[in-house]
Amino acid sequence: MPLTKLHVPSTLPPEICRSIGDLLHTSLVDTCGVNPDDNFCLVARYAADESIIHPTFLGDRDSSSTIVVEITLLAGRSDDQKENFYKDFRERLQKIGFEPNNSIVFLTENNAIDWSFSNAGSVKSVLGL
Repeated sequence: MPLTKLHVPSTLPPEICRSIGDLLHTSLVDTCGVNPDDNFCLVARYAADESIIHPTFLGDRDSSSTIVVEITLLAGRSDDQKENFYKDFRERLQKIGFEPNNSIVFLTENNAIDWSFSNAGSVKSVLGL
């Protein structure tokens, strides 16, 4: 049940944003066992003067073209799965012509009680977990 948020420069074309969202979800499915139907992605655009992104922290990047990928998902993935996801995601970015170094990715894990999709309550209660 991931919720992904793509924070992207306002100059990034919508079709590239859609491609990144699609490959992000596919990568999560392939490396982290995410259900293929659990695809929830928000795109937030920012103007060049609305971000402060260090150009060399833990790698070189073009801060004017950098995307920040924020992923919230149910806890339970191993460190190996996460590392495989980071590698796979960046390889997929490269394949669509987006510079992988211009991506910052972070995961936040939580539990089934922390999600609700309807007035039936939390995912935990709906699924009887």
